[in-house]
Amino acid sequence: MTTAEPVEDNAAVERTAVVFTGGDAPRPGVRDLLPPGALVIAADSGLDHAVALGVHVDVAVGDFDSVDPRTLRRAVDAGVEVTRHPTAKDATDLELALDRALAAGAGRVVVVGGHGGRFDHLLANALLLAAPRYASMVMEAHVGAARLHVVRAQLRVVGTPGELVSLLALHGPAHGVRTSGLRFALHDETLLPGSSRGVSNLLVAEQATVRVRAGVLLVVLPGHDPDDPRPPGRTP
Repeated sequence: MTTAEPVEDNAAVERTAVVFTGGDAPRPGVRDLLPPGALVIAADSGLDHAVALGVHVDVAVGDFDSVDPRTLRRAVDAGVEVTRHPTAKDATDLELALDRALAAGAGRVVVVGGHGGRFDHLLANALLLAAPRYASMVMEAHVGAARLHVVRAQLRVVGTPGELVSLLALHGPAHGVRTSGLRFALHDETLLPGSSRGVSNLLVAEQATVRVRAGVLLVVLPGHDPDDPRPPGRTP
């Protein structure tokens, strides 16, 4: 199993929030990867996903147009803090949940879900994780088989040699990118938004490190779809 952890000089990381969002149901094994004692926030139908995994929810936000009404009623009866927003709003339910985590003083956020369904939602969610206003929070996400990490300083990845790792610059150039433990090493280089330069790198050791001097990287570990007959690490 691949894991990754940020290496950040940020005392606020001590408080963690887990955000469940909509889309297809997350993999059952994701529960074992969630940090204990976190503030759990459900974004709309993310409430259904959290309940299905047996995860206690502290806060639910959204317009609740896709959650099972019975799940929402049970949450209200159980004393979950529920914040309703109009359907005609200027933010996605995930954005509302991330704003709630930020307001709660979270230094780290783990997002669960968001895959399947509409592609525009998937793309918007990935870009949202690296939004400038969330720069104070260490951000990661479990999206289906994939894991996403926003890197503003350094990230340590522990996994199996041969696993895929992609590095994507977001919201502007990422300068001073350096890697170790990857097949195609980067040495104080610049990755540009829209470039495929960092796509489909490979772990060559059990541990790799990604550093960036300035800018933002989205590090994606695609994982392996069990329905894909190709072996892990095989690029399209």
